[in-house]
Amino acid sequence: MQDLVVNNLVLLSAAAIIVLGILSSIAAVRFGAPLLLVFLGIGMLLGEDGPVGLSFDSYIIAYLIGSAALAVILFDGGMRTRLSTIRSVAAPALALSTVGVLVTAFLTGVFAHYVIGFGWIVSFLLGSIVASTDAAAVFFLLKAGGLKLRGKVGPVLETESATNDPMALFLTLALLEFALVSASPNAANPLAGTLVLFFQQFALGALIGTAGGFILVWILSRMPLSGGLLPLFVLAAAIVIFTVSALLNASGFLAVYLAGLVLGNRPVRAFPSLLNFMDSSTWMAQLVMFVMLGLLVTPSKMADYAFTAILIAVFLMLVARPLGVLASLAPFRFTSAETIYVSWVGLRGAVSIFLATLPVLAHLPGAQLFFNLAFVVVLVSLVAQGASLGWTARRLKLALPDTAPAVKRFEIDLPGQQQLELVAYPVEEGCSYLTASYTPVWLKPVFVVRGDEVVSTEQAGPLTPGDYGYFLVPPKKITRLDALFDASATPLKTADFQGFAFNSDVALNALAEEYKFGLPDRYRELTIAQAFAERFGDVLRVGDRLELDTLDLVAVDLDGDTVSRVILELPEEPEWPDRIRPYVARIVAALRIGLRKWRTAKKPNQSPIETGKAAQEEHTQAGKADSARKPAQADKADSA
Repeated sequence: MQDLVVNNLVLLSAAAIIVLGILSSIAAVRFGAPLLLVFLGIGMLLGEDGPVGLSFDSYIIAYLIGSAALAVILFDGGMRTRLSTIRSVAAPALALSTVGVLVTAFLTGVFAHYVIGFGWIVSFLLGSIVASTDAAAVFFLLKAGGLKLRGKVGPVLETESATNDPMALFLTLALLEFALVSASPNAANPLAGTLVLFFQQFALGALIGTAGGFILVWILSRMPLSGGLLPLFVLAAAIVIFTVSALLNASGFLAVYLAGLVLGNRPVRAFPSLLNFMDSSTWMAQLVMFVMLGLLVTPSKMADYAFTAILIAVFLMLVARPLGVLASLAPFRFTSAETIYVSWVGLRGAVSIFLATLPVLAHLPGAQLFFNLAFVVVLVSLVAQGASLGWTARRLKLALPDTAPAVKRFEIDLPGQQQLELVAYPVEEGCSYLTASYTPVWLKPVFVVRGDEVVSTEQAGPLTPGDYGYFLVPPKKITRLDALFDASATPLKTADFQGFAFNSDVALNALAEEYKFGLPDRYRELTIAQAFAERFGDVLRVGDRLELDTLDLVAVDLDGDTVSRVILELPEEPEWPDRIRPYVARIVAALRIGLRKWRTAKKPNQSPIETGKAAQEEHTQAGKADSARKPAQADKADSA
């Protein structure tokens, strides 16, 4: 009987933790607090140093639960990512997830060795553990702040955050092997297997993830799963892909993200309801994982590591991450503001704490050091960076209003096909559908619920507020339809962008000749509308941009599926060092000329040849100063 009471108390505690976490997430959205920090705080309050005093010290359970939770989070991130978005930012995102992680880990290791005094292997292992960013934390805070980022910043951060974990995991595992060798002289040298491990992590992980995604799509299109079983099957399949990859020494993180990417970009039955289920599953995974990590840590034991961890966190935020981003984005066309913001959005989170459990599981001597340091680094990052992401975006003028519609939508599954979804919307006063001058060609009205009656679209006539409209729509167009029925949406306007506005029937070739920018050959015979259609297909949205040589074209108005108006976005004014450089050169040249005149005056017997050389040098220096000044004046005129 006593055992039954204990079990019921455990069940009650677990349910109460979930309820408390959900309620706290509502408060986090309202007050802009980092969600993951709230969940960590709940775990720490419930832990052995908190008022509840629960004792939890099983790193193997933490590893298993963390693996499953991260698989769910990354799979959901892949499902919500469009391939067209990844294609436009693949190169810089890949550079950030490889070169950026390497540079960040290396610099943090050097700092830990020379400033903190750790050994080289311990220092680099610590740097690898805290080198990757956390996608879930970053995008929850941006969404909670109602922000949408300009340009390529948002897609780059999303893709980098989802793909940099494999590099951090590889570095951690490789350095952990070296640490075990140094701790045990009889252990085998891991040098020979390090390169093989690297290719296994990336190549095999990509292969398993892509194949698993296509197999999952094939099963969903042929198996008559009921609406309730379908999302559960997809969730379990994602964890299967993750664990199979891990068993084969491949990157489960990369595999499960790519599987979600394949699934999200293929026609799948009941996809909107599947997304809703994955959204709830992702929140639950974050809640369970971070509450568990909060339970695992003992705050009283972290006091000895707090000062050291804060030093590492500050160096990571202000030096290591910015230099890693600068090294990664240098070959690409990013403005100073974009580079600064990508540097600041180096939020540490779940993966860093998860990786810090690996030395403990490997029984590395002194492994508790890594977990305590990583935990404090994550706390500092969530507090310092997490609370300022929206403010920083606005200060750097990279923030746009969030145009994601907050609309009620109801989906009805149509078994036997994946090309159309049956959706319903409540018609509210002020929604764009009531005032639209056209009906999209891909939208097929089915019937209308008006009052207590169900009437055909012919009998109902135009929709009125209070109606419920039912439509057949392709799955990829549902987000576009959401915007038409959102009465509270604030659409992007031309005033939200800086540049010159053009209608989409203008030929790109003529625009390139007028504004002197390079144009790829495939665009030379196309209009602006045709170029956007070729680049984005049927997933075009307001704010999408066509990247050209030195300028960008931004879609600011749509007519159905076609862009109708664009902005030719102007380049930013040069930063202050570029503006003052010509004046500094002029002052230096004047000082040199004055110094030569003074030296000439000290030499009364100077020959005519020497006098001529001095005059020629004066003329040359003055010409250089004028040349340096003219571009600055030209830039100023262009800006005006």
